[in-house]
Amino acid sequence: MGTPQRRARLSISRASGDAAWVEGRAGMLYRDLIPDRQGGRFIASHIRLSEGGPVADWVHYHEVGFQLIYCQRGWIRVVYEGQGAPLVMEPGDCVLQPPLIRHRVLECAPESSVIEVSCPADYQTHADEEVILPDVGQGGSRRATEQRFLWHQAARGAWSPGCVEGVEVFETGVCSASSGVVDVRRLRRVRGDATLDFEHHGELLFLFVLMGDGELRGGSSAGNRLSIGDAVVIPTGEPHAVSPLSSDLQLLEVNVPKLPTV
Repeated sequence: MGTPQRRARLSISRASGDAAWVEGRAGMLYRDLIPDRQGGRFIASHIRLSEGGPVADWVHYHEVGFQLIYCQRGWIRVVYEGQGAPLVMEPGDCVLQPPLIRHRVLECAPESSVIEVSCPADYQTHADEEVILPDVGQGGSRRATEQRFLWHQAARGAWSPGCVEGVEVFETGVCSASSGVVDVRRLRRVRGDATLDFEHHGELLFLFVLMGDGELRGGSSAGNRLSIGDAVVIPTGEPHAVSPLSSDLQLLEVNVPKLPTV
């Protein structure tokens, strides 16, 4: 299974109704955050679990180059192959799922939601009835890969100064765990006149508005107001910036320098 080669182009997905919620696996609701999927290279989904309690999921795995989950709201209890007891993802937590790792969503709080980013956009999901989780294995993947399982717990991390004065970052450790395949972090402004600047020459730079409001500027993007739940793909080689329109603006940034092997 190959991944199409092309330059990233501007994409803006609005939370205010331009992308419908559709029902997916185990009754979860999905909203597409990259409508054109960058020609099949990437898929990003806003996933909502409206009902609290047990989730009608099953043990399964994905044939992907990479896949990550970021908890936006509520809490979700998940179990992973080779990782011992189930873990509970809370807001700000992030999981890097190595290719082919078996896993299952067990339960959640009402109206929980996550952001999921995967490569490529078109990948296969398979049930595995032979695996019972939790297990006692030590591995986390059925494929020889440099990626390792990571559960980043926001409660154990902290904000630190970014490269731009007046901007802070919250690192997740995903870059190291994925051997540089993908990087994930949060960004926020801590000084009134600071802007969040973005430029890349890789495969994907994806932004999701976690809190507050901002304005996207650069190229043909001047005047694009961004609010909670909006998502943006920054074009390759085109400098852009997000000017905060509220003091609480906070962004999730997913950066993919090069396409992973699928």
